[in-house]
Amino acid sequence: MREYKTQTKETIITTTFSTPLGEMFAAASQKGIVILTFFTPFNIEAKIQTLKTTLDSDIVPGNCEFFNTLKIQLQEYFEKKRTTFEIPLQLVGSSFQVKCWKELLNIPYGKTISTKDLAIKMNDVKIEKAIFNACCQNMIEILVPSHRVLINDELKTKIEGIEKKEFLLKLEKND
Repeated sequence: MREYKTQTKETIITTTFSTPLGEMFAAASQKGIVILTFFTPFNIEAKIQTLKTTLDSDIVPGNCEFFNTLKIQLQEYFEKKRTTFEIPLQLVGSSFQVKCWKELLNIPYGKTISTKDLAIKMNDVKIEKAIFNACCQNMIEILVPSHRVLINDELKTKIEGIEKKEFLLKLEKND
């Protein structure tokens, strides 16, 4: 008798929850958080499509332990009781994007860096625009702190996100 192997797709669990900046959408794989973004349907659909394609996964609403930890740590962050996050992340993107996002994880709480300085740190001054684009494509907002990256030392971001970026930078500022 012939045996057939069935390959099961990974299941990504999703949820939404409230923050002081509004509703957020989160998704988690078995490895960790893969999406944390402010709730804008178009933005979320594009990110979900990236997950489906890249991870060959099914996306279903639900709850998991990662979400419980995420909600607690975000609440502590917004209350200025937390400056770092201790939750597993799964960065999903091109190799350049992942490399850039890993650099963002090294930017200390309350500090900012320009795209130019980040490009120098990554040993290629020609990638400044690519860094900005990677920040705009960041799928794990707040935890991967693209809000700490400035363009030519100015506060710029995706058009719909400038108020949120200002809020986060002000929150992290040492009083």
